[in-house]
Amino acid sequence: MAKKSLIQRELKRQNLVTKFEKKRQLLKQQIQQASSLKEKFSLHRKLQQLPKNSSKVRLHNRCLITGRPKGYFRDFGLSRHVLREMVHQGLLPGVTKSSW
Repeated sequence: MAKKSLIQRELKRQNLVTKFEKKRQLLKQQIQQASSLKEKFSLHRKLQQLPKNSSKVRLHNRCLITGRPKGYFRDFGLSRHVLREMVHQGLLPGVTKSSW
C-alpha cells in the first residue's frame, strides 16, 4: 500500500489538470497563432504562471486499489500484484495465467 500522502498528492494533481486544462490549451493555441516574437513571449510567460502541477505531464498512473506507482497495467488500472491476485480468484473474466 502506498503512502496516503502520495495518493492524495496525485489526486491534487489530477484536480489541477482538469481545472486548468482549457486555459492551457487556449494559451498554447494562441502561442502557435501569434505572429510576433514579443507576443509569443508574453503568452509563454502567462503559461508559465500557471501551477506546475496543472501540467498533464506531471500525472503518474497508480493502482486503483493499492496506489502502487510501479508495475501498472493500463488496461486494468491495477498493479501487477493486484492483477495477479484477481486473476487467480477469477475476478477478471477472460484473463488466464499463461504458461509455456
